[in-house]
Amino acid sequence: MVKVKEYMTKNVITVKKDDKVKDVIELFKKTKHKSFPVVENGKLVGIVSLVDIVGKDDNERVENVMTKRDDMVITHPDEDIMNVGRIMFRTGLSKLPVVDEKNNLVGLISNMDVIRSQIEKTTPKKLERIINTYKSLGYKLEVKKGKVEIHKLKPTQNKIHSDELIGRIYELKKGLAEPIIVIKKKNDDKYILLDGHHRAVAAYKLGIPELDAYIIYLDTDKKLGIERTAESLNLKTLRDIKIVEHDIENSENIFKKI
Repeated sequence: MVKVKEYMTKNVITVKKDDKVKDVIELFKKTKHKSFPVVENGKLVGIVSLVDIVGKDDNERVENVMTKRDDMVITHPDEDIMNVGRIMFRTGLSKLPVVDEKNNLVGLISNMDVIRSQIEKTTPKKLERIINTYKSLGYKLEVKKGKVEIHKLKPTQNKIHSDELIGRIYELKKGLAEPIIVIKKKNDDKYILLDGHHRAVAAYKLGIPELDAYIIYLDTDKKLGIERTAESLNLKTLRDIKIVEHDIENSENIFKKI
């Protein structure tokens, strides 16, 4: 069972009961969020949204316009994330506050986090499939989990899609991206990128210097078939990967929205 605490955002922006509507409006402008939990002494007492403050006096207290705790849908850190996803689907809510047994606010879970939790489950299967492939080819290998520097990645995929790239950028900003999968050959200081091209490009665009990775160490210095394919596509760095947009817009526009 995948639990809510594995994917929730822990650093949550909150407001207080005594804050004014005008304070919340400024917070909406600064953060672009659509709602904020209302917390007093660490305890969740309500939530205030854009809908709650429309038409209200600027000096009205948050306590008088918020949805109170007893009327809210909440969840807990050890809850099954798929159950939470079903609740969101039925209620139409995009985010739920996460509280502990004493009603302390400990996080926030979004529908994107739920989707993300299911995408990540595929990585171990991919890794196992890749390992078995190289073993069947007669290679001796060792697998370790570590970090790899972005500038040392050698891509093997010549294009990625802009819509998925947006998702990977979102994940990286929230610290939720799963590890990429790379090959490290003997006597080569670079890493051959097998899986995670969208994540790698997202990290490059965000200026993130390194990513978590499953590193497959191959006991060979011979050129691999996948390397020859990359060379035929003129792939040397992440900058050589094309970003394909489904709506045929200028690819640079995608980053103005993030």
